[in-house]
Amino acid sequence: MAAEAGKIDPMHQFQIQGLGGAALDGTPFVFTNSALWMLIVLACAFLFMWGGMKRELVPGRWQAAVESFVEFISGMVLANVGPEGKKYVPWIFTIFTFIIFSNFLGLVPLAIIPGQHPFTVTSQFTVTGLMAIMSFAIVLVVGFWKHGLHFFKLFVPSGTPFVLKLLIVPIEFISFLVRPFSLALRLFVAMIAGHILLEVFGNFIVNGLNSGSPLGIFIAAISFVFILGVNALELLVCAIQAYVFALLASLYINDAVHLH
Repeated sequence: MAAEAGKIDPMHQFQIQGLGGAALDGTPFVFTNSALWMLIVLACAFLFMWGGMKRELVPGRWQAAVESFVEFISGMVLANVGPEGKKYVPWIFTIFTFIIFSNFLGLVPLAIIPGQHPFTVTSQFTVTGLMAIMSFAIVLVVGFWKHGLHFFKLFVPSGTPFVLKLLIVPIEFISFLVRPFSLALRLFVAMIAGHILLEVFGNFIVNGLNSGSPLGIFIAAISFVFILGVNALELLVCAIQAYVFALLASLYINDAVHLH
């Protein structure tokens, strides 16, 4: 916990720090805590998927978990895009898996170990923004490849009177351009807000116990109850945000595949 002289600094957990040391001196590369946790996320996701690739006739719990994971994403994409959505399942599955593992690993209570702290890579706008831009790029490529210049019909609702088109088309175009920003911002804000709450209540507990006064202990007890609730809420938010990101990405792809 970052509590020096009673000062609360909830933003320190989001700071990107170099870990390479002298090994990378003189090179243009910097190995950071963000890169380290991305590798941890990828390793955990790989082990999870590898453990469920046994393809036994009677699947075990691990295999059943992986199969249900894949079927869930595949079903969501097919429901939103249709049969043509099969080719986009790998991308939606990739971003969903990366986000949900990143979110949950960021909640691992390593802060109880001195000098250790989990790093939630989805709390960095550059990470969420990159995934959003790549999803948006797929929408543009698919839209123009499949429909050519007719893709611009996406901004013109069918049956709209000409007078209303003058107002609706610019609004539709602007909302379309805002999609990647809102997609990235939603996940980024949800992760950073939840972790700030955990850090603040955690500091209340530490400072309250260190004060030794009855009021301080009472505040620490109340903060502990709050932090239990926030942790439970964060677990739910971690899963929901991964689902929402994947769902919206599939819906945007559906717009490119099937013009309304």
